[in-house]
Amino acid sequence: MPDYIYLLENRLSADQRNALLQLREAAREAGMLLFLTGDAVRDLTSGHAVRDLEISVHGNALKLKKTVEKLGGTVWGEHEDSQSLYLCFPGTVRVDVISAHTVKYLKPGKSVFHPASIQDDLRRRDFTVNAMAISLNEGSFGLLMDPFNGAADIESRTLRLVSNYGFLEEPSLLIRATRYRARLGWELDPRSRTRYDNAKSEGVMEFLSPHARSQELEQIGHEEDGLNVLRALEAEGWMQVLFQPWIAAKADEEKLKTLHELAVDLLLQGVHADMSAAQMQLLTAKMAPKDLSALKKLMLRPGFTEEWDSLDSLATGFAKALLAKENATPSSGFKLFTTYDPEAILWLGFTSKNAAVLERFNLFLKAWPEARLRIPHALMQEMRITPELAAYGQIVQAVFLELIDGRLTTPEEMRAYLEPHSPPAPPPQVTIKRPRAKRGAEAKIKEQSYDDDEDSDDELADDEDLDDIGGDDDDIDLGLSLPKVDLDADMADDGEPDDDDLDAEASEHIPEPPKSKAKKSAQPEPAKIAKTPASTPEKPVKTEKPQPASKPEPKAKPAAAATKPSLAPSKAKAQAPPAKHKAEPVHAEAKGTKAAKPNVKATAKAPAKPPVKAPVKPLHKAPVKAVAKGKPAPVSSAKLAHGAKPSKPPEKKPAPKPAKKR
Repeated sequence: MPDYIYLLENRLSADQRNALLQLREAAREAGMLLFLTGDAVRDLTSGHAVRDLEISVHGNALKLKKTVEKLGGTVWGEHEDSQSLYLCFPGTVRVDVISAHTVKYLKPGKSVFHPASIQDDLRRRDFTVNAMAISLNEGSFGLLMDPFNGAADIESRTLRLVSNYGFLEEPSLLIRATRYRARLGWELDPRSRTRYDNAKSEGVMEFLSPHARSQELEQIGHEEDGLNVLRALEAEGWMQVLFQPWIAAKADEEKLKTLHELAVDLLLQGVHADMSAAQMQLLTAKMAPKDLSALKKLMLRPGFTEEWDSLDSLATGFAKALLAKENATPSSGFKLFTTYDPEAILWLGFTSKNAAVLERFNLFLKAWPEARLRIPHALMQEMRITPELAAYGQIVQAVFLELIDGRLTTPEEMRAYLEPHSPPAPPPQVTIKRPRAKRGAEAKIKEQSYDDDEDSDDELADDEDLDDIGGDDDDIDLGLSLPKVDLDADMADDGEPDDDDLDAEASEHIPEPPKSKAKKSAQPEPAKIAKTPASTPEKPVKTEKPQPASKPEPKAKPAAAATKPSLAPSKAKAQAPPAKHKAEPVHAEAKGTKAAKPNVKATAKAPAKPPVKAPVKPLHKAPVKAVAKGKPAPVSSAKLAHGAKPSKPPEKKPAPKPAKKR
């Protein structure tokens, strides 16, 4: 279901919204409830243009006459029996204010009115598409009342009678049904069509009341295409009952087309002209003066007849104002076009033969609108002049007037003109930063983790330095591709397992090589396999394949090796009891296989010179400590595998830690 508050605020013109606002104020002062009913609700729902407004009130609508006149409305007529008031507000907004009532028919065309509520008023309507109401009261504004499901008939474009006896009781409904079919293109539902044909054949049109006759005659002029409706009524034979001299042949069809085209052009430039009076002038252009005078007396609203008769005088007044000296500039002429009586502008543009007047009309309709293309919207966006500003429309209009006057020809002039309207720049965006204490704590934790990694690297380097103390007498090459296992189960001082123990645990699941390869233990000692760096607890230790045996190259011992302490302290420390949390060594016998025993003779014949070692890559990029600085040579992994337990000399000082990584 559509939002009727939105439709009321956006589908109605500014003049129509102002008229509703004035009527709501008048009803509030009189203590009455008011509702929008009739054609207006149907056109809002179906998407058609809203031409007339009908307001139903609880109470006597005639009591609002004085209040409406104070608020700027003009009374065009009234009807005592139905307590109806016909008004016209600025902008030629026609409004019918009707008291809510019910109707009882004593005979066809003879009705009696009784005051009633809005619910009962909707039940006496003609068609279901017209039996709808929208509340205009506080607290229920925009609420739709649709007791006969007229919205569904609007959706299906169907005209359906509210009462089964509607055509018989009110003959004017036959004329109204024909007019709706010609205007909207809708058709009667099958049952309503049958009742229409029956009422027409029975001749109920002879009971048409004078009030209904006047209403239907005037309504022809208020139609958007009055000539089409006039032809439809004539084809059905209803013009013989309404006004016999008025037929489609009496109209000036060519001028009617020109009038409609001019009305559309004015509408595009913001001039909303009601062409009802001008259309009636052309629909009766070929009618005899006597018949024309009689037709004007039959009009429902005397105010409409006065407007019809005053078209020429209104056009003359606008021509004088348009050619006046004070309106010679394009900007003043444009303001005059948009503020003067729209009906006078329409009729002057249609009837005038003055060259100066026609030139001003040509400027207003064709030349001046081209200046809107030169409005600097990009520059306005750059200067923060956007549609969100309350005065945006006024600024655009002011720039347009300057352009049609020939000013603001350069970007510099435009920028200087717009500068006073440019709002200040917004403050810089505030960036919320994280607290320094929290960031410092994270950095401290990260530094501590770096220190722990560096300490472990230092200990690893120290162990490797001590590995070479006392020579390589225990290094034995078995010729097997066995992983290096640390048989030492000693734990570190803090109770945590060292990196070599982790290597042993990782090598537990490696199967024992074949025994046939153990016979090669007497062969000359090959070059040592590069020792893999100690791995972190998160990653397993990766073992490397042994390199092919090669003749060891002699390597001179560093001078600092002569000053190294003896191995006595290290051997003494090796005999110390293990720590409480000592990990059990992994032996090959645990799996039911015999471990290969080292060949002592081969070890005795091995040269005393240490073999060439591959460079060790530290895991955390710890600095490699040179042997030349007095540090002991690293102990080989093969020696550790045969039970050697290296230890640091007592007099050795800890090496300075390298710079912390950030």
